[in-house]
Amino acid sequence: MSSVLEDIQKEIEKLETKTVKSNVGTIVQLADGVAKLDGLSGVMYSEMVEFPGGIFGVALNLEEDEVGVVIFGDVSQLKEGDEAKTTGRLLSVPVGKGLLGRVVSALGEPVDGKGPIDSEERYPVEKIAPGILPRKSVDQPLATGIMAIDSMIPIGRGQRELIIGDRATGKTTIALDTIINQANINNQHKNADGTFEEGFRPVYSIYVAIGQKQSNIARTVKALEKAGALEYCTIVIAPAAANPANQYIAPYSGCAMGEYYMQNGMDSLIVYDDLSKHAVAYRQISLILKRPSGREAYPGDVFYLHSRLLERSARLNEDNGNGSLTALPVIETQAGDVSAYIPTNVISITDGQIFLETDLFNQGIRPAISVGLSVSRVGSAAQVKATKQVAGKLKGQLAQYRELAAFAQFGSDLDAQTKAILDKGDRTVELFKQPPLSPKPMEVQVALIWAVENGFFADVEVKKVAAGIAALQEFFVTAKGNVLDKIREQKKLDDTLTAEIKEAIEEWKRSWKA
Repeated sequence: MSSVLEDIQKEIEKLETKTVKSNVGTIVQLADGVAKLDGLSGVMYSEMVEFPGGIFGVALNLEEDEVGVVIFGDVSQLKEGDEAKTTGRLLSVPVGKGLLGRVVSALGEPVDGKGPIDSEERYPVEKIAPGILPRKSVDQPLATGIMAIDSMIPIGRGQRELIIGDRATGKTTIALDTIINQANINNQHKNADGTFEEGFRPVYSIYVAIGQKQSNIARTVKALEKAGALEYCTIVIAPAAANPANQYIAPYSGCAMGEYYMQNGMDSLIVYDDLSKHAVAYRQISLILKRPSGREAYPGDVFYLHSRLLERSARLNEDNGNGSLTALPVIETQAGDVSAYIPTNVISITDGQIFLETDLFNQGIRPAISVGLSVSRVGSAAQVKATKQVAGKLKGQLAQYRELAAFAQFGSDLDAQTKAILDKGDRTVELFKQPPLSPKPMEVQVALIWAVENGFFADVEVKKVAAGIAALQEFFVTAKGNVLDKIREQKKLDDTLTAEIKEAIEEWKRSWKA
C-alpha cells in the first residue's frame, strides 16, 4: 500500500503547474501561398510560424494590425480560421556531408526516395554575409574544364561569376560542366580508402534549380549521376510547380548548405539556376503582400534580395578557417538585353560575367561565349601559371579577330597581315568548340592551346581542325601521359617541358592524316 502512495507522491512532485507562454494567431485571409494572420502580436521578422498539420511559414510582413506569412508546403490543407503559433526560431535547413548525393526540397527534405537525410546539424537559411576582415583575396583556381573560360575568363575559389544569356544558349551546361570537372579533380586526388591526398582540398557542389520543369531537373540529375559527380553534389529543387514561397527560399537554403562547408574550412561551389525566376517568385509574393511595386512591378528591395544572397560567397582567411564558397548565378536575358533591370542588378553584384550569345550558338560555336562582353574581374589572379603562359594573349587576339571578321565579310581585298589574323582566329574558334558535359583537365588544355598558338594547325583545313584537336588530345592521354603529368605537377612551363610538348605534337603530326 505504501509503495502505491509513494508512486502517487512522486507523480504529484513531477507535475508542473506553471503557465507556458505561446503566441497564437488566426488566419484571416489565405491566397496564393500567403496567409494574413490576426493576433500574432509577439512575432519577429523572418521567424518561423507553425500551422496545423506540421506546415511552416515565415513572417515577412509585420503590419500594425496583421502579419503577412509566406507558407512552405501544401496550402490546400489550411483554411481561414485555422490557428498558427510562433516558434521563436529562424528558418533552418539540415547541412553537412550527409546531403551529398541527395536531391532535396527548398526546406532540405529528401525528395529522391533514398530515405531520411543523415544530418544532425542545422544551419540558418538567412545569415549576414562575412565582413571585410574575415575575407581574403581570391588566389586559388576553380577550373571549369571549359577551355574558353579557363584560359580567357578564369574563375577563382570564392568568386561570384555570373552566367548570362538568352534562353537555350547553354547556360546550365556551363554550370554542369563545372560541377562535373570538380568531381573529376576530386576523384583524381582520391586514395583507395576513400580519403583525399594530403594537402588536397576537394570542392563540394550545390546545384539549386529554381522554377524549372521537373523533366529538366530529372535530366540534370541523370547527367550528374552518369558523370559520377552526384556523390560530391547536393541538388536543391523548387520546380515550376512549387509555390512561389519555395522558389523564393530555395537559393538561401542552398547557400546555407554551401556556407556550412566554407565556415568549416572546406571549399564549395553553388549554382543558382536561375535568379531571373527567383526574382519573379519574389515579385509574386511581394504583390500579394501588397508591398509597393517599382520598376517592372518588382518591389523596391529586389536588389537586396540578390545582394544578400551573393555576398555570402567569399574566400575566408586562415584565421577564419580558410574555406571558400564560389557562386555561379545564372540570369536569363530577353533578346540579349543585358541592360534590363534584373541583369544589371546582378552584374553589379558579381565579380564578372560569362555572356552567351544566341548568334554564336546558332552558328555552331558552342559554348557560345562572347569574348568581348565576358570578363573575370578577379579570376586571373588565381589562374595556373602554365595556362597564363600559353593563353595570355588569346582574349585580345580573339577580340581583334571578331572585329576584323565583321569587316572581311564585305569581301574587300585583305592584306597578308589581316589574312594571317583571320586564319589563326578561325582555328582558335575551332579549338574552343567543346561538346557538352566533357570538361578537359588543365594539363590537356595547356597542350592543345600550345599546339594551336605555335602554328601546328596552320596548314590544317579549318573544318578539320576540331577532328585534329580531338585526335591530339587522345594521343596525349594515351601515349604521352608522362608529359601531361609533368604539366599538372609543375603548373608552369619551362624550356625542358616546352621541348617535350613540341616533340610530342610533332610525333603526332607525322602520324595524323587530316
